[in-house]
Amino acid sequence: MTHTQRTAPEPTSEPMTDEDGVRLPRLRFKDVVVRGAVHGIAAVALLAVGCLFVTDHHDRETFLAVVAGFAMVGSGVGIVFGGLFWAACAGDVRRWRDWRTITGQTGGVMITAPALVRMGVLALVLFPGALGLYHLVDNAPYGFLYGF
Repeated sequence: MTHTQRTAPEPTSEPMTDEDGVRLPRLRFKDVVVRGAVHGIAAVALLAVGCLFVTDHHDRETFLAVVAGFAMVGSGVGIVFGGLFWAACAGDVRRWRDWRTITGQTGGVMITAPALVRMGVLALVLFPGALGLYHLVDNAPYGFLYGF
């Protein structure tokens, strides 16, 4: 019976970090936007199920209209301020779990930038979903989708 001797070190479960203790690789704008869009699609599915628990037709329409309005405002605020914070960070954007690596009073911007961008993109996807559900409920015949 033969056996293979390993000469390479065992892989570690510790994430790679730089000299400041920040996890690598750094966040990239594209990855944050894609994750926000995926969360937005999940939020639309959750909204579609959640609106079925509002039984009155008028209340259901009001609920969907309010969610669409808040999503519209939230997407604008999140994307604009998140983009400004991202630009102010000059590439030093960090994850929430890197909070302990922040030094200085203005370091929190490095962590809130991707959170605001992600929430803004989530709301940007949620807005047309909520508005579409509103029109679907508004035009539905009396029954399950219309409300009782």
